[in-house]
Amino acid sequence: MWLIIFAAAILAGIAALLYMAGKIRKSGIFAKAGKTAERIMSVAGALAAVVALIVIFDVTNAIVIVIHLAVFMLITDLLAFIYRRISKKEFNGRYADIAALSFGVIYLIIGWWLMHGLWETDYDLGTDKQIGHVRVAHIADSHIGCGFSGKGFGKRLDRIEEAEPDVLVITGDFVDDSTSKADMIDACAALGNFKSKYGVFFCFGNHDRGYSKSARGYDGDDLIAELTKNGVTVLEDESVLVDGRFYITGRRDSGYMGSDRLDISELVADLDKDKYDIVLDHQPTDYDAEAAADVDLVLSGHTHGGQLFPLEYIQPLVSSNDRVRGMEVRNGTVFIVTDGISDWAVKFKTGCRSEFNIIDIYQERK
Repeated sequence: MWLIIFAAAILAGIAALLYMAGKIRKSGIFAKAGKTAERIMSVAGALAAVVALIVIFDVTNAIVIVIHLAVFMLITDLLAFIYRRISKKEFNGRYADIAALSFGVIYLIIGWWLMHGLWETDYDLGTDKQIGHVRVAHIADSHIGCGFSGKGFGKRLDRIEEAEPDVLVITGDFVDDSTSKADMIDACAALGNFKSKYGVFFCFGNHDRGYSKSARGYDGDDLIAELTKNGVTVLEDESVLVDGRFYITGRRDSGYMGSDRLDISELVADLDKDKYDIVLDHQPTDYDAEAAADVDLVLSGHTHGGQLFPLEYIQPLVSSNDRVRGMEVRNGTVFIVTDGISDWAVKFKTGCRSEFNIIDIYQERK
């Protein structure tokens, strides 16, 4: 799915580059150079702007910025065209371009803020099972090193700790191939300092094991060792009974090495059905089976909430995800997909915001 999106983004980026080159040519800056030279110099000018963005950001984010600016220019061009047709008056295209660049820059600044900030999203869930009250903090998709360093992750944990959760659960993509070993170690140490009654529980995402140990200097086993050293419980198709009141079940990721994982029905077959079961599953792709297995709550990440508008609406059409963000109930099973506490590669969020979930589970009175 992500390969499809990235391929489409590259094609859109090329189209946006050519469109902006046309804009430069229409401005008349290189008109005296002759038609052929004007075309070449216009493309070179657009390329120079893209190269500058690559130096400041990187290739991925340069493409994101160029596409967004081109879209805003297309919108203002369309509005200018409508204005000319209705008013029968000429309209200086430069004003439309200035407006497009201004709105585009403001839009991306807001997107940067939504990506690098942190918000709390709350859920209240009732159950007839004897759980009393449990407050769960849920995060996913930190991709340490993209939006913040390992030490920066610790500062975000301080914010989550203020909510006084009973337990912290992490549904994968804690790190990725661009996460340095030093940042991974710092982030694991931060989890070791996190204060909660029942500790921290973790399941793997598709990026956590890494696709090349040589690229980052550690693999999934090294990550497990570092997490375990800091008191984090790593669950790979395993369940733990917490305080005799509720289970936390962590599934293997359905993507990377997904063929090795158990069916959810096998995984929870021997659990006491009178106790509440919280399932951690990085990718939200197994809703029907999880609902049929009659688990109580399934927490996921992976989708990044769609990340960039309008991907929230496109993802369901090109992926196997059952849900992109938010909460859904199927046959009594509650499913929650977080927008993620950070992001992978792209440093903007325009369709959602970086968040952590606080989930209060209450035993309902009969």
